[in-house]
Amino acid sequence: MEKKYPLPPFTEETARQKIQAAEDAWNSKNPEKISMAYTVDTEWRNRSEFINGREAVQAFLKGKWEKELDYKLKKSYWAHSGNRIAVRFEYEYHDAEGQWYRAYGNENWEFNENGLMAKRFASINDLPIEEGERKL
Repeated sequence: MEKKYPLPPFTEETARQKIQAAEDAWNSKNPEKISMAYTVDTEWRNRSEFINGREAVQAFLKGKWEKELDYKLKKSYWAHSGNRIAVRFEYEYHDAEGQWYRAYGNENWEFNENGLMAKRFASINDLPIEEGERKL
């Protein structure tokens, strides 16, 4: 059985470790590697999209980074309880026309006993910015 440490129930320290691991993985922009942190039947809501399963996660992320160029993400701890972690985040990217954006949002994560994320619910807002306004 696959395991992704640290395992729940989380302490604040292990929740922060899980968040940093997710940030590092997403900044790699490697859909296959990232998807291994999720259950085979993971459930996502990303903005208005509903995504189910690792293969769908891989396809979603591949398409994401074909559109969101020079992507850079920063996640931060919000709260945790048992097998759940709440995260705040921001990321920056530009589109093919060169318009930069900063996206802000919140994620609610739920993990199985093996430390794989079973559910990910993300609320995200994009703000157009000038290249000189970038923070990340």
